[in-house]
Amino acid sequence: MSADYPFSVEIFPAQTSEGRLRLADTVRRLVAQGPEFISVTYGAGGCTREASLAALQLVRAAGGVAVPHISAAGASRDDIRSLLAEYEALDVHRLVVLRGDPSSGLPGRGAFPHAVELVRFIREETGSRYHIDVAAYPETHPQARSAEHDLACFKAKIEAGANAAITQFFFNADAYEDFLERCARQGINVPVVPGVMPVASFSRLLRFSDAHGIEIPTWIRRRVADFGDDAESIRAFGVDVVRRLCARLLALGAPGIHYFSRNDWQRIADIGSGLRIPASSRV
Repeated sequence: MSADYPFSVEIFPAQTSEGRLRLADTVRRLVAQGPEFISVTYGAGGCTREASLAALQLVRAAGGVAVPHISAAGASRDDIRSLLAEYEALDVHRLVVLRGDPSSGLPGRGAFPHAVELVRFIREETGSRYHIDVAAYPETHPQARSAEHDLACFKAKIEAGANAAITQFFFNADAYEDFLERCARQGINVPVVPGVMPVASFSRLLRFSDAHGIEIPTWIRRRVADFGDDAESIRAFGVDVVRRLCARLLALGAPGIHYFSRNDWQRIADIGSGLRIPASSRV
């Protein structure tokens, strides 16, 4: 059953034959929910290149729109040219362009220290062929000197040719609203789609959030602590929290929701159940 609101989903590629079978089933179930596209992550330095291409082909075979990530970290100009040629052969028309995190052993930062240089290079090489999404950080990138510096970096990516943005995940809708207001004051008027992380393992979520400077509200931490080892209650609570967050974001005028799925189709379905675009937000 297709969802009644615009959404997209991120998946990561499988590394084993068994994993590819599971991913194929996940992709079919995600496509059945009607996402606008499914994006596929890409390891820094091309470490998942073949697996990522295989995942893109799974999405296409299932009838979905496949959107590859393309990472600046560790990449040379020839690396990117080669990737773009492969994506053109697959009839790809949209990219998620990221700086990425250099993996262990990669020499330096490659030809593109930041995503802005990669966006500019793709535009120089391919013109307007690709719709380009870039990252945005409502709660500020943890490596940014300040919120103002972070916003200036985001604006530079838009001026280099990006069409839209997908945010890092967050749980504070006020941060998203404030980010949109700050963008408007800077004349940034591209669509900014909020990224949302379904709660699977709360302990893993806490570790990731703390490492990336993402605020987990105290009331959420306390409620989860109250559940103790009751995994089913934690799961139901996580679905409810994220569903309410999505409803608030759509009410604020978000153009859609982008789920960081961790290849879990069921949580996407559960969160989306009953979620609608508020009438006041329809355009």
